[in-house]
Amino acid sequence: MEHFVVSARKYRPQTFKDVVGQDAITNTLLNAIENNHLAQALLFTGPRGVGKTTCARILAKMINQDGTQSEDEEFAFNIFELDAASNNSVDDIRNLTDQVRIPPQVGKYKVYIIDEVHMLSQAAFNAFLKTLEEPPKHCIFILATTEKHKIIPTILSRCQIFDFKRITVKDAKEYLKYIAEQQGVNAEDDALHIIAQKADGAMRDALSIFDRVVSFSGKELTRQAVTENLNVLDYETYFTATDLILGNKIPELLIQFNDTLSKGFDGHHFIAGLASHFRDLLVCKTPQTIALLEVGEQTQKKYQDQSVKASQAFLMKGIELANDCDLKYKTSKNQRLLVELCLMQLASITFDGEKKNSRHFIIPASYFKANGIAPIKVIKPEVTEATASVVEKPLLEEVSLVEPDNADSDPSSESNTITPKIVEERPKIILNQERKRVSGLSLSSIKKKKEHLIKQMDVTIDEEDLPNDNFTEEAMQIAWGNFVSKLEKDGKHNFASILSIDKPKLKGHSIHLEFPNATNKVEVERQQYELLGHLRKTLNNFDIQLSISVNEEMEKQYAYTSIEKFEKLKEKNPAIDTLRKTFDLDI
Repeated sequence: MEHFVVSARKYRPQTFKDVVGQDAITNTLLNAIENNHLAQALLFTGPRGVGKTTCARILAKMINQDGTQSEDEEFAFNIFELDAASNNSVDDIRNLTDQVRIPPQVGKYKVYIIDEVHMLSQAAFNAFLKTLEEPPKHCIFILATTEKHKIIPTILSRCQIFDFKRITVKDAKEYLKYIAEQQGVNAEDDALHIIAQKADGAMRDALSIFDRVVSFSGKELTRQAVTENLNVLDYETYFTATDLILGNKIPELLIQFNDTLSKGFDGHHFIAGLASHFRDLLVCKTPQTIALLEVGEQTQKKYQDQSVKASQAFLMKGIELANDCDLKYKTSKNQRLLVELCLMQLASITFDGEKKNSRHFIIPASYFKANGIAPIKVIKPEVTEATASVVEKPLLEEVSLVEPDNADSDPSSESNTITPKIVEERPKIILNQERKRVSGLSLSSIKKKKEHLIKQMDVTIDEEDLPNDNFTEEAMQIAWGNFVSKLEKDGKHNFASILSIDKPKLKGHSIHLEFPNATNKVEVERQQYELLGHLRKTLNNFDIQLSISVNEEMEKQYAYTSIEKFEKLKEKNPAIDTLRKTFDLDI
């Protein structure tokens, strides 16, 4: 039995031209070799399987070639590979630095490739610092790692860093196509695309998956075989689900989801893939963004065809619902129900049914449509300046159904058709001025309330209709006293006592109050609407405003302690002090 070599080793690149998806780095290294501008310490960093070790071996081979060697010359005596994962101690680094001093026997350079360099211990890093900073002229170090952040900054500062990027799906698919041709495998474009996506930017992973699928399907590599072997949801699953959603077919959609779960797929995987599918459909709706769709040509055509059926509003709402379900999935206690509910909501986005907006018709629009009758729309009443007051109800032309006179005749006859009849317009009902003056709000709030009434009743109110009769300060104080008495009667003694602290003064249409502290002011401002409503209604003037100020000097007028009370009494009656001295009284 012939020994099998995996594709990742069999087709490992031997030159920089064969390296996939790292053109920027390979061109930089080639130019550095040609111009003799190569650093003595290089750091290759990036994800797994993108070509770090491969490029290090190619570079080590190329710098020792002078044109006289054969192409398959490996210079094995000049290339030393050290696995830092298993040789991470100080002694291992000391042995390496001892070897560095010996010049090469063949070729010009000794190349030390240290793989997984981030696994070195702190002491090993420190032992390596001096040698790395000033290596001999015949020595070049190439460090490779997948986790650059674990390397100490003193090492990083001594190296020329090359960041390897993930292999794109397009580049990986093209290389897999080349490998398939080399092995005589007839592979579908979509099948190779799924393998490239599953590899997640790692060429080595893509080749490993390719070997596995070829072992499963043989020389015919189909999309169905790949999805079955890799246990990934096929594009067709999402195309079918989207068609069911657009057709509002909730039962069929739930059955399809159940079939997906029975195949061993996770509901989280399904709903996340559906959100990605909606995103791809949205991308297809604009020619400029089709390049963002990383799928094969045949699948791209399917995406474009389905994107025509789905509106942009539907796709945006669908992405929002699916993404919300994705976020809630892990915390949900009934995950299946969560996904099924999301699918039902998705299938209801474009559902019409009998939910047409018929609020502009007295009889539903569906009735007129079924009976071939043109609907009669609501007509807004014309409101003139003379009738610009609040209307009790909107004046509508009502439609009533009238039984035909020949009710006993053949029901199939045309004369039996139900016809709409216009009812005579109802008389306009105009409220009196007292109805409008019930409000206890400020002018700005009254204006907002009027706007709200306008929207509800389709009529306008003029600010000039609000009364603003003149009144005296005496009338104002009487109304003020009546309001305070009403508060005491209602049990609001705190607010009543605050309003009794200062006597209100009238300046124009503004009532001025002065309080000894800010607490009183805040309390009055908080409950001023009830007060203003009473005053405006009683005095028949809606221009009344409150002006409240704080005078801390007023607080001294109030007696709180026994001495302060005695001083107040003495101001009113000096004989009290004589009484105290006569009887030698204490305060």
